[in-house]
Amino acid sequence: MPSLSRMNASAATLTKNRTEDSIVPLSGMCVTCVDGCIGMCEIGKSAYRGHEVIYPQPFGILTAASEKNYPVDYSHFNIMGTAVGAMGVEADPDKAIFPNVMIEQKIGLNNDIKLKFPMVVPGLGSTNVAKNNWDGLAIGTALSGAMLTIGENVVAMDMNSEIKGGKILRAPDLEQRVKLYKDWQRDGYGMIIVQANVEDTRLGVQEFAIQKLGVETVELKWGQGAKDIGGEVKIKDLKKAQELRKRGYVVLPDPLDPDVIKAFEHKTFTEFERHSRIGMVDEESFVKRVEELRKAGAKHVFLKTGAYRPADLARAVKYSSIAKIELLTIDGAGGGTGMSPWHMMNEWGMPPVEIHSLAYFYTDKLAKKGDYVPSLAFAGGIAFEDQIFKALALGAPYTKIVGMARGPLCAAMVGKTIGKKIDEGEIPVFVERFGNKKEEIFVTASKLKKELGKDFDRVPPGALGVYTYVERMAQGLKQLMTGNRKFALKYITRDDIASLTKDAANISGIPYVMDVDKEEVEKILNG
Repeated sequence: MPSLSRMNASAATLTKNRTEDSIVPLSGMCVTCVDGCIGMCEIGKSAYRGHEVIYPQPFGILTAASEKNYPVDYSHFNIMGTAVGAMGVEADPDKAIFPNVMIEQKIGLNNDIKLKFPMVVPGLGSTNVAKNNWDGLAIGTALSGAMLTIGENVVAMDMNSEIKGGKILRAPDLEQRVKLYKDWQRDGYGMIIVQANVEDTRLGVQEFAIQKLGVETVELKWGQGAKDIGGEVKIKDLKKAQELRKRGYVVLPDPLDPDVIKAFEHKTFTEFERHSRIGMVDEESFVKRVEELRKAGAKHVFLKTGAYRPADLARAVKYSSIAKIELLTIDGAGGGTGMSPWHMMNEWGMPPVEIHSLAYFYTDKLAKKGDYVPSLAFAGGIAFEDQIFKALALGAPYTKIVGMARGPLCAAMVGKTIGKKIDEGEIPVFVERFGNKKEEIFVTASKLKKELGKDFDRVPPGALGVYTYVERMAQGLKQLMTGNRKFALKYITRDDIASLTKDAANISGIPYVMDVDKEEVEKILNG
């Protein structure tokens, strides 16, 4: 079997091998490492830039995801269509058409969170790439009727936040993020969520969001798929690095150290690293924290967990059951929207298919015992409607929605860039063939303009990008569901997909494609 990883050279670390066609599979090094090479590979670059090369570059303007080629992924399943019947609509060719498919979803203890599109954008926090694209993400997601999560560290990273006695008194960035989403919500669809890590919890961020900003939904965070440590960013400003150090963050190197200050001023290095602490999970403190948030006024409490080992996933499912968590998001290894150590992103954690399959097994076990089970959201590299369908089927009936971050971020960035090119009069030929105004280039613009009236002019191009991307996925999902004769999300089952390999079947419990419908086939042929 060929190597599953690409080591020592990647666009993520701006490195490459000298002998690109001759690489040692074990180490990723050139077959011949020559004295005199300037060090284009990751080992070479590490020889002079050290820990800087741990992270994808250039930081702040990109998202990154693993290059590891996992043995099983969602492409190892196919969707099984049928020529018989219809569920959720009359079996009539004039009525069983894809525009009649309902992809709206309801979650929550009282089914009072309603979504037009079954998606949550998981925690986009203090990274520059999230902050610089927030207007597109917030407005586009709100208009699409999906959920959006304000991730960790937003409050303390805001130098305009007021903190007294270790508690938040004022948080302009958080307030603006919440307001932007709420201002563009339509007909009660969607939800803005405020997430918290260790530092956020100490500062009382979620209580502040509930009581001062009217946030109804909060999310506890155990981790993410990109890494198994806390959130990380880079800081180019000395005073900001010093303030973050005073606010309780781990900042490297120490910006209060005189020698470090001198080295920074002499440009020996140009960036500080800000790291968050890891949480320590136990049942008692988890249940207590959920109760605290509900007493503080939270109407809905979610949990997001990362690609940890199976026992930790079991804890997430069990503790969510005990505390009556309303949505459990399970993130598979390999994704990432901010700054994660590159090798960690590639080499740690449970991959999506494996962790999602286990999540189904564990949740199903509790459900069969009569225990409460939370709604599940599967995340980890999902980018298109076919993957959404497969994720919903793999975890059916417990998986109600999917988590997507890199896809919506990409759409927001592209929309924003097109908007800038329109303003500059320098639209690339690839785009200009569709027109030279946003009403011509963005295919959903005319429909949205009719719905919003004068407010359409305030919709930024980044939001049009997100909205148009979601609109494409919505139609694609409806078409796939029509092929399976499933005209509402609740009818999707594990029978709607088949494994293309025996390995995928063994991992997921989804039958191998040649074993699908065996009993029914015998009845038909022998009937």
